[in-house]
Amino acid sequence: MEIVVIVALVIVAGLAIRVFAGGMDHGRVRQYVGARHGKVLDIRWAPFGPGWFGEESDRIYEVRFRDRDGNEHLAHCKTSMFTGVYLTRDNIVKYAPRPVEGEAAADVDSLAEENRRLREELQRLRDEQA
Repeated sequence: MEIVVIVALVIVAGLAIRVFAGGMDHGRVRQYVGARHGKVLDIRWAPFGPGWFGEESDRIYEVRFRDRDGNEHLAHCKTSMFTGVYLTRDNIVKYAPRPVEGEAAADVDSLAEENRRLREELQRLRDEQA
């Protein structure tokens, strides 16, 4: 009877450690992507992802994230407390929309017009105060 209790406690302890390590891994991956001005969209544990065979300490995740340009990536990530974060098979699965040819110039023109209008309003308010 004692052996059953011990085995159950070992299993529960193992699961608790795995959940804790997974939480730490998620935070580490979010920090890594965020430091490169990206945003993590999804992280999923992928125990049989690329590089799993023979790996003892690193855990593997499938990570979906958006980079600083707005492109959406799907990559596999190996991480552990001591090895940091390493992305593999990083593929862009959805490119960010690019502005239409004349659209960017129109935006610049409208911003310049708004800037001119605000300068005039600021000058008018300064004149009223004087």
